[in-house]
Amino acid sequence: MLQRILAIIQKEFSQTWRDRTTLGIMLTIPLLQLILFGYAINTNVNHIPTVVADQCLSPASRAYLGDMVNSGYFDIAATTTDQAGAVQAIDGGQAQVGIVIPPDFDKDVLNGDAQVLILVDGTDFFTSQSANAYATLIGQEHAIKIVNAGITQAGLQASGNTLPALNALIHVLYNPDMKDLWFLIPGMAAMLLQTQSLVLTAAAVVREREVGTIEQILVTPIRPIELMIGKIVPYVIIAMLNMLTVIAIGVFWFGVPFQGSIWLFISLSFLYVFGGLGLGLLISSVSQNQRQAQQLMMLFMMISLLLGGFIFPRYTMPPVVRVIGNLFPMTYFVPISRGIITKGIGFSILSGQVLALVIYLVVVIFLAAISFRSRLD
Repeated sequence: MLQRILAIIQKEFSQTWRDRTTLGIMLTIPLLQLILFGYAINTNVNHIPTVVADQCLSPASRAYLGDMVNSGYFDIAATTTDQAGAVQAIDGGQAQVGIVIPPDFDKDVLNGDAQVLILVDGTDFFTSQSANAYATLIGQEHAIKIVNAGITQAGLQASGNTLPALNALIHVLYNPDMKDLWFLIPGMAAMLLQTQSLVLTAAAVVREREVGTIEQILVTPIRPIELMIGKIVPYVIIAMLNMLTVIAIGVFWFGVPFQGSIWLFISLSFLYVFGGLGLGLLISSVSQNQRQAQQLMMLFMMISLLLGGFIFPRYTMPPVVRVIGNLFPMTYFVPISRGIITKGIGFSILSGQVLALVIYLVVVIFLAAISFRSRLD
């Protein structure tokens, strides 16, 4: 019995060694996972893009903003004149946090009852929690700093016994109660669509090649791009049905509000699904067998899940890691999904993400068709 087992083991080792490409993928994936986990996973959120509406423009307001920036937790990415402009910047993805300083902030500081409005993008879990905690802490530290500097109501030297009030009023937009499912459902819709796209198509061309039906396709007048579209359409319908099921359960069963246009969401989902299916066909075209296709599919799903912005905010990642994330359609659709479902924003604000998704779709389908043609040749 031992000899038979050893013979099988030797056979498997020999077969794996002959397939050098698959072996290389299997040995590379753990190292790549370790590197990506090290750079992408960051629960300590800092350098949060922030829009500022400083209506006071005084030394007192500049001192407060200086403490916010010097803390390392907030980076001023844009400025505006009022609260509406701050909300618009958050809706458009330019910032995750808005700071609104009232016109009489400097006088309120002297009177000991200053307040600052902090607007937080409630579509991102880690940003919401971190911004809430950091803004409160910095406000308290700034108040202590004012006492130590000797500022009182009369403007005389402080006795140090009274702490001026500087309250950071935190307003979490779109998810004021910070419910977990309100964070998860829009991202889950994006993740499900991409997973379905890759799983349903990653082995499509490889399977045709391995079972021998690819030779029958070669003698037909069909063009590579026509074959790609023909393979994509059935999987588009399946993926869309699954996505709509998840959305319906989230809205009607778990009570997650759908704030935007359902028709806009469905229309952009079609673009997204075609992009994911094109990526799956590209994987299928460059793979020599189903084993390679499965390995690449698992690798791509893992990378997109980490770098696509579903779990961890992308602005905390190094630039090189963000560039890698741009190679996957989920990176472009997560802001679209959250924008429509949670924020209720329209096409005009999402136009940049939509354009990027259209360009991605055209490029990936073109590359998949070229790769498939080279395989046929």
